[in-house]
Amino acid sequence: MEATTKKQLSIIATKIRMAVIEGTFNAKSGHPGGSLSIADDLAYLYFNEMNIDPQNPQWADRDRLVLSKGHAAPALYGALALRGYFPLEWIPTLRKSDSPLQGHPDMKGIPGVDMSSGSLGQGISCAVGMALAGKLDNKAYRVYTILGDGEIGEGQVWEAAMFAAAKKLDNLTVIVDNNNLQIDGSLEEVNSPYPIPEKFAAFGFHTIEIDGNDLEQIEAAVQEAKTIKGKPTAIIQKTLKGKGVSFMENLCSWHGVAPNKEQYDAAMAELTARLQEMEG
Repeated sequence: MEATTKKQLSIIATKIRMAVIEGTFNAKSGHPGGSLSIADDLAYLYFNEMNIDPQNPQWADRDRLVLSKGHAAPALYGALALRGYFPLEWIPTLRKSDSPLQGHPDMKGIPGVDMSSGSLGQGISCAVGMALAGKLDNKAYRVYTILGDGEIGEGQVWEAAMFAAAKKLDNLTVIVDNNNLQIDGSLEEVNSPYPIPEKFAAFGFHTIEIDGNDLEQIEAAVQEAKTIKGKPTAIIQKTLKGKGVSFMENLCSWHGVAPNKEQYDAAMAELTARLQEMEG
């Protein structure tokens, strides 16, 4: 795929955010806050980095992405629809009983989903397995996994990290979405995982710290990870929960609450205005 410009990626990230609002509003449930914070990652990975083919979702040599924080599925669905895996018309069907787009990613029913996820802590283990398989099969594909910062309180995350380093899985990039808020409050209030980079480094990872809502920093970090040999990489990114919708930003109350009609209208008006500004 031809390289996408930063302006184009910003437009795509905004459209992903609009899909998050559209999906959660129509579902009357879901997780907008942590979906909005990773829209920039998904725009960059799916439209500028990953070696994928929407016409052949099961292509054996494709790069893989495991959304370990599976509750952020609305953002993943937006990215996949925009990339051509399925029609955008599916987005408003989020969480409907007859819709493929359930509340957490389902690899059996949704084209482009590489792993079913949502039970926190398990996604990174699946990603590690994929990366190991790539090494054993002498494949060139890379594996990306996105974790929540609250999620890394799960012990399974560190078992997987230890294994990834022991097996020298340099084809694995772990992205920790450090928006500092989880369902019950700030990380410090609930169960602090800080300092996160030092923990991954102690487990044998190359670590990079960035602003995860800055596309240039995302690009630089992903490219740096590709140069690292003999160890996996962890990108620890500071992000803003609810990024892009001003009244949702940095509030844990938007972790798992859908917007009502008034909030939907306000959010879509804000995102539409930003989109028109960028496209104008």
